[in-house]
Amino acid sequence: MAKLSWLIFLVIILSITIPDISFAFAEQAEVKYYEKDDITNQIPYFDNRFHIDAQLEEITLLFYRKSGTPPIILVRPDGTKLRINNIDRDKVQWFDDRTFDMINIKKPMPGPWQAIGDILPSSKIMLVSEVTLKVEPLAEIVLSGETLKITSQIYNRELVVDDPLFNDVIELDINFFSTNNTAFDNFGALPVEIGTFRDDGYELDEYARDGVFTAEFDLNFSSGEWVPVYRVIMPMATRELRQSPIILRPNPVTIEVATTMDELAFHDVKLNIDDSYVDVDSLIFQGKITFPDRQTEPFAIMEGSGKSRIKKIGYTEPGIHRIKLNAFGKTINGREFRLVVPEFTFNVERKDGPLVPNMGNVDTDDSEQALAAQIADQEAKKLAMEQEQARLDEIAKEEKQQQTLMMIIAGNVIIIVTALVIFLINRRKKSKV
Repeated sequence: MAKLSWLIFLVIILSITIPDISFAFAEQAEVKYYEKDDITNQIPYFDNRFHIDAQLEEITLLFYRKSGTPPIILVRPDGTKLRINNIDRDKVQWFDDRTFDMINIKKPMPGPWQAIGDILPSSKIMLVSEVTLKVEPLAEIVLSGETLKITSQIYNRELVVDDPLFNDVIELDINFFSTNNTAFDNFGALPVEIGTFRDDGYELDEYARDGVFTAEFDLNFSSGEWVPVYRVIMPMATRELRQSPIILRPNPVTIEVATTMDELAFHDVKLNIDDSYVDVDSLIFQGKITFPDRQTEPFAIMEGSGKSRIKKIGYTEPGIHRIKLNAFGKTINGREFRLVVPEFTFNVERKDGPLVPNMGNVDTDDSEQALAAQIADQEAKKLAMEQEQARLDEIAKEEKQQQTLMMIIAGNVIIIVTALVIFLINRRKKSKV
């Protein structure tokens, strides 16, 4: 692999319709197809021939084949064969999947080679040298809780790789690494796995298999200084792209609630907006409140300006209330954004109990834990009552069993005494006779 940095990946495209194709890599190295003949045109799968130049020190071949078929066989210029189970592992690396073979060969024999197998007639074996990933840079201002759409493309030197089958060979993923800068909240934070790029036409990806990979970033982690790291993962190699550090700004929206215990009044939900990085007048909101009985009510805040908004929520019953909220607006430099505000939870006690302050903006897990804690407390009390009742029932049962046992013992004693009296009476009568 030491020489792979100047040779890189070879891609040969097997096609039955093009009479002669050649790819240049390194200045003097070429891989060429032989011209087709009548036999080849009739049975194209059996004559997938290509030429390896003498200057090549190392190549990586990628063959696409029918799903589930056996690995291909390579025939060297001298007629000897390379199979997956008879390779010299010091010189050959072979990765086989259900749909492709990727083969790396050091010091390949110069001359005409042939590939034998169920190779797809429409497949292309690309000559990929210096595989690189280009990702559009992240925005200058990014916000915690924001969802971003990012596109990327894979390049073979200066050319974009747009072969749809190549998607089956690679994975693209994204991770964020903390810079461990003590000036930020994410100091000492573990790496965050954001997700993967996709080119399947789903979610934010616009067109399937068009060579443009799309990722949807959910920046639902701690604000601070992070390094975005993108990876192209192939069976026998990995390429990594590290972008410049970014500062993930805190979520600009916080929530507070003034609760009421009057059944005819409202809880006042106040949205506070930090104007450091967002245009406060551009913000609109879409949310949902979940009441203690698990009933939900959607709401929207379309009007308003300035650094706060007010939403009134009618009193229904005591217990834990949860607010989920999405915000839409513009940053101070005009970029449109959408983000999720951390779930907000507050608790309303009964009238005869102390009013518990609202629990504030919390992560979903914290909210779930708070709700779970309340349910667990109720379940614990219920369980304690059941256990106490079970204990009393057990005591009553034991007392009843003891009474029954005493009655049985008393009855047996009476029977024994009666029998003994009868026995003595009969014995005395016999003695008199």
